[in-house]
Amino acid sequence: MVREQYTTITEGTHIERPENQAVYKIGIYGWRKRCLYLFVLLLLIVLLVNFALTIWILRVMWFSPVGMGHLHVTADGLHLEGESEFLFPLYVKEIRSRVDSSLLLQSTQNVTMNARNTEGEVTGRLKVGPQMVEVQSQQFQIHSKDGKPLFTVDEEKVMVGTDKLRVTGPEGALFEHSVETPLVRPDPPQDLRLESPTRSLSMDAPKGIHIQAPAGKIEALTQMDIVLQSSDGTVVLDAETVCLPELALGSQGPAGSSQGLYEVCVCPDGKLYLSVADMGTTCHEHSHLCL
Repeated sequence: MVREQYTTITEGTHIERPENQAVYKIGIYGWRKRCLYLFVLLLLIVLLVNFALTIWILRVMWFSPVGMGHLHVTADGLHLEGESEFLFPLYVKEIRSRVDSSLLLQSTQNVTMNARNTEGEVTGRLKVGPQMVEVQSQQFQIHSKDGKPLFTVDEEKVMVGTDKLRVTGPEGALFEHSVETPLVRPDPPQDLRLESPTRSLSMDAPKGIHIQAPAGKIEALTQMDIVLQSSDGTVVLDAETVCLPELALGSQGPAGSSQGLYEVCVCPDGKLYLSVADMGTTCHEHSHLCL
């Protein structure tokens, strides 16, 4: 500690100061001073490097007051120009493209879109993979531009809302179970074929079945039986000519007695056979054909 002494003297009095007085220098000197300057220089270099890196990152990432690169922040959300790649899941409320371009979602494996409820459980999923497109939902619908349902699928039924359902495959349509429809018809230049290769073909209607071919013929081919049944009504064959070429024929009567005329007889089981026409019915004479 430096001790200072103050001496009061009068004018004209000479006082000699002591020769050996201790002088103390205030400050940092020597190697401490050099270390301090070196540390300050190092901090300045680090500051300049950080500033240069910040400027470089801003230039590379294209930061701007409205966003980053092709990504712009607007009042409606985020506006992204060009192609973008997302390495992790993307959570958005709505994705839409520009007016003059289409929206393309592309992936090397598959594209999966999930809809979740408030508890985080997946309630709907659309997965586009290299082999198939998979939709997981309680109901799948396709609507037209005016909101009309065109195609609806749920656990109970499949509904097609268009005015016409056209199957363009060369083999037609294959149904493993029953089909309910008010009308079945082919394109005008084609023939309509209803075929069951290994089982029977059955057509049922609560009021009636109308089969019409204005410009062609109707042909029914089967290996076993063709059954036309009406529970409350009649079966009418209305045509200029009804041909039954392979009906069983009863024995001929005396020469010239039939005059080439025959009558159609019906067995109790519904079997038809021909009998020679006469003044009265001759079906009972040939009823053995029913056995």
